[in-house]
Amino acid sequence: MRKIILLCVLAGLFSAANVWAGNTLRFGIEAEYPPFESKNAQGELVGFDIELGKAVCQAAQMQCSWFEASFDALIPALRAKQFDVINSAMNITQERKERIDFTQPVYRIPTRLIAREGSGLTPDILSLRGKKIGVLQGSIQEVYAKKHWATQGIRVMTYQDQSMVYSDMVLGRIDATLVMAAAGQSGFLSRPEGDGFAFAGEPVEDPAILGSGIGFGVRQGGSALKAVLNQAIAQVKTDGTIQRLGKKYFPGFDISVE
Repeated sequence: MRKIILLCVLAGLFSAANVWAGNTLRFGIEAEYPPFESKNAQGELVGFDIELGKAVCQAAQMQCSWFEASFDALIPALRAKQFDVINSAMNITQERKERIDFTQPVYRIPTRLIAREGSGLTPDILSLRGKKIGVLQGSIQEVYAKKHWATQGIRVMTYQDQSMVYSDMVLGRIDATLVMAAAGQSGFLSRPEGDGFAFAGEPVEDPAILGSGIGFGVRQGGSALKAVLNQAIAQVKTDGTIQRLGKKYFPGFDISVE
């Protein structure tokens, strides 16, 4: 009986995999968000999500290709069938699930405020009132800041890529940024331009907005693809790939998720 079930599962996965042209998974990414995904000096895509995507493709016995878009354009582009899967550090939230579907959570990163050392800023209304806070357009950090802060005398400034947020913060045009902690550490605080800045206060919490972890986004109704991805994700969790990549790209952060 187990052999029959296994054969049925494998047949189903083979059938599902062949839905995509050339047995290739087309990943949609926003390539300006190190250490999750960015380009090196040679113009090659690098980062945690790139290696994760390749590992998932290998586990699913498929090839990878990559489609670049701004973060806020990823969901519309997925729905328009410009690619098959969002693989861009996208947290699973109820609001997003109304527009697309998600795989099981793959990993989790806390959200934190970054500000200049000695500024005294913390992620609370009294501390931030009258300040300008930069956030990535289309991110859950934008949703959080607009819900909790924008109506309380705090100016929430949106940007199309996070590197522009850091530049304006260094120039003093904004006072702080709300960002996924690992991205803030690797993409800014660990670099020369981040000298004099630090995490401010404790991580912010709001499960309804900040989600249950980061997963791959798929189109609603794409149950066959979701099944292929979930099985591949389970494999890269079990074989230690997620833990290895976490230590490589997010040292000091526990990215595990149930």
